[in-house]
Amino acid sequence: MPYGSTHHEVLAAVFQIRESQLPDADKKPALHALLWQRALSPEVGKWSLPGGRLGDDEDMTSSVRRQLAEKVDLREIAHLEQLAVFSEPARVPGSRTIASTFLGLVPSPATPELPPDTRWHPVSDLPAMAFDHGPMVDHAHNRLVAKLSYTNIGFALAPSEFALSTLRDIYSAALGHPVDATNLQRVLERRQVITRTGTTARSGRSGGRPAALFRFTDSRYRVTDEFAALRPPG
Repeated sequence: MPYGSTHHEVLAAVFQIRESQLPDADKKPALHALLWQRALSPEVGKWSLPGGRLGDDEDMTSSVRRQLAEKVDLREIAHLEQLAVFSEPARVPGSRTIASTFLGLVPSPATPELPPDTRWHPVSDLPAMAFDHGPMVDHAHNRLVAKLSYTNIGFALAPSEFALSTLRDIYSAALGHPVDATNLQRVLERRQVITRTGTTARSGRSGGRPAALFRFTDSRYRVTDEFAALRPPG
């Protein structure tokens, strides 16, 4: 089918580590994606990544930030980067539309207010997705998993200060497999990714020795070991 003009849209796969809000669900932290539900045809009722058409006077990063603010009221993102281009000619009905996807990360303590048609969904249990947005989420998740191995990108998912047990839960949720806290500490301290704050967390009701608190050494993205991989226990 021949096409006339080609349109360009920007779409964001925004992730956060959250406890599931579904009834009877496991309450341990899990990776969630931010999705909004389509109210109009085509694909009415299905869930989509936030975003939209690239403006004639916009660069792509400015456009995706604007659309996240306007459409889902999300204004503060700890990390945002362009990932991939989806250009299959018939990926959406009508005029040919090329999509550039972005990875966005929100720290786990943040609780952004969302419009009624927007919701966090566990990545492991996504609803029916519009067009090719399901593969886009999968691709963004795979890139996040890879980047957790060789960069300091965990800073964008974690609180400003944290106990190692919290960081273990964040990495386990994002990677999709259990992570040993002691090994994680050893690896990240060796790469100078995390630093001790010199303070401790408040003791819980059960008492015991207060946990030492850590922070990420940098709050900007950097490669720490380009050949590293955090592998599942085996």
